[in-house]
Order: sequence, then structure tokens, then C-alpha cells
Amino acid sequence: MREGGGCLAGLRVVDLTRVLSGPFCTQWLADHGAEVIKVEPPGGDETRRWGPPFAADGAASYFVGVNRNKRDIALDLARPEGREVLLRLLETADVLVENFKTGTMERWGLGYEEVLAGRFPRLVYCRISGFGDDGPLGGLPGYDAIAQAMAGPMSVNGDPRTGPLRVGIPIVDLATGLAATVAVLMALVERARSGRGQKVETTLWDVAVALLHPHAANWFLSGETPALLGNAHPNIGLYDKFPTATCEIFVACGTDRQFRLLVEHLGHPELAEDPRFVTNAARLAHRDELRRTLEPLLRIRDGRRLAEELLRLGVPVGPVLGLPEVLEHPHTRHRGMVAELDGYRGTGIPLKFGRTPGRVRRPPPRLGADARAILAELGYGTAEIDRLLAEGVVVGSSG
Repeated sequence: MREGGGCLAGLRVVDLTRVLSGPFCTQWLADHGAEVIKVEPPGGDETRRWGPPFAADGAASYFVGVNRNKRDIALDLARPEGREVLLRLLETADVLVENFKTGTMERWGLGYEEVLAGRFPRLVYCRISGFGDDGPLGGLPGYDAIAQAMAGPMSVNGDPRTGPLRVGIPIVDLATGLAATVAVLMALVERARSGRGQKVETTLWDVAVALLHPHAANWFLSGETPALLGNAHPNIGLYDKFPTATCEIFVACGTDRQFRLLVEHLGHPELAEDPRFVTNAARLAHRDELRRTLEPLLRIRDGRRLAEELLRLGVPVGPVLGLPEVLEHPHTRHRGMVAELDGYRGTGIPLKFGRTPGRVRRPPPRLGADARAILAELGYGTAEIDRLLAEGVVVGSSG
């Protein structure tokens, strides 16, 4: 079956991923029309149990959030017959994405260089791992928080009081999923020229290091270890969170003009001429004095109203909103960033296309929900499908 609609209509992706980085990648592909067949182990992706909360079908929110628009089959790849089903799937696949511990596919006799490249020369094979196949840490399992800790992001998040803090969203996992999406699409563009697939790889370690901007760039030039600045910025003189009469706001003035507009709107245009604050470098050098000067001016204002007034003047200021406010915000709804379908609700699709928009076509699947249909499409007969299900080689949904 080739599903229609979206930029990637006609693309078939076999998804051997689990937890977060891989499923996030394949959901982005699925949102834009790719037919993604999620292949789970017989016990299912472990995130199906990472709750509460749970959906009506028993799947945890963690699984629901990154697995829509996919069809589902559960295979026991430790058994030869399970691997044979996978090989049949790959006969019509354009892309395979996996994030097993490195060496797993090779141990099953499914290594890219050894087997898959020769058998499926047009296949784009994407491997996501924690540290890569080689190097001092090669082959070790990877987790978002460990990558944040070991590869730098945690070291620049927090303040002197808290010490290093994990970023509140699994930023390395998510960014690695996006990096894998980009890698797959780049390889498909190259395949259109050469006619040949290839192996692409991305790791949590590599992506975490790549995310260290501007701190790495600062260190390369200065040799100074970054300080923990809390909400402040190492390179921008006015970039911080402030209390107001009604809420907290974030002020991010990166230019002299923005700073001038801010202080004029607050009724103190003379601050733009103050030698301590007249340039970004000066504001950076007098960061604490600037904060002490602005705090009483902001504490008496309605934060939401002030932020909107300043935004309309071209000054980057925004209220610090909680998650319910964000998801119920009129602009979130206007931008289609809450998706709803048959009882499913999730975040929307952030890429907007004029002619070939992505869309939510199906909610996250039950474990093995499409097993019978997928096996029939691969040429298995009814008796053979019944046997594979009865023997546990394939797990199908009763629904």
C-alpha cells in the first residue's frame, strides 16, 4: 500500500526504532506522507508502558506523542522467520531507520555492509545510536540525560545556586531525531542522482556537541570555561527573565535599537544614553547593574500587556507561559499546532507547505494492529499468517 498526500507520498519507511529519537524522526516522515511501518518487538516499544497518563487503549502518553501516522506490526527478530518477514518488508522499502544498541543488526545477520547493501542497493539505512559504532565510547548505550551530562548541554544550563541542570525537555533525543530526518532526506536526494542508497548515522553524542552554540564558539576563541548564567546569555547584554505585577516575562534585546525602544516605552529614554548601557558590550559588562535598574520599572507593569506592546514595537519580549496556556493559546490553535483525530490529541505539524501539506491521517497504532494486512500485502497466505501469529513470530492486535 502506498499512502497519498504530503511531500513524501510514495515513500516507504521501515521503522525499527523505539523510545524517542527514532520514533520522533519517523513520525516527521509519516506526517508528510511517507508510509511508515513500525516494527515493534513482541512486547512492544517500552514507552507504551511509560505512564501514567494512559490513552483509552492502554498506551502511555510517551508512546502516543511520537507514533501517529504509522502502521504497526510486531516481529520477533530473534527468530529466523521474523527476520524473513523483515527482509520481505525491505524489498519494497526506501528507508530503514533503527536505533538498536550497536551490533544488534549485525548479530541477527542483518548488517548493512554485510547483507542489506548488496541485497537492497537503493535502501537508505539510518542508524541512530548513543555514541556510534567505534571510538572510545563506541557501542555503549545512550540516553538523553547521559548525553546532556557527558557532552556539554547540562554544564551550561542552570545557575550557581542550582549547579548544572538537565534541560527540561529531552532536547538531545529530539534533536538527534531531527538530525536523522535531515540525514534520510539528504540521502534520498543523493539517491535521486546516483540511484544508490547508503548508510547514514547520527548519534546522541555528536548532536549534543553540535548543539553547544554559542558556548563552544566562545571557548574556541577565548579559552574560557562557560559560567552558569541561569536565564542570562553569555553574549547578549539584556537577555533574562524578570518579574512583573502579573507574570514573569523574558526580555531578549540583542540590538541597541531594541534596547532604546524598550527603555523609551518604560518612560526612561535616558538609559539608552547611559555609558554603562549604550552598547551590547557595555550592557554585558554591567549586566547586574542593568538588571537592578530595570527590575523596579517592570515590577509595576502588567506583564502580558507590556510584552504584547513591546513585541508590536519590534522588541523581543514575551510572557513565560505554562503548558496549558500554550496549548490553549489562540495563536497555537490558529497555527494548527494542536492536532485532533478520532479521540487523539497531539502537537501539530510545524512545517507548512503550500501545495503538499502534512496531516494527521491516523492515531498511534495498537501493538500489531496492522499485522495481518501487512503480511497479506507481502504475499503471505491466510494459513501462513495464522501460523506465524500462533507461534508468536508475529504479534497481532485483537482489535
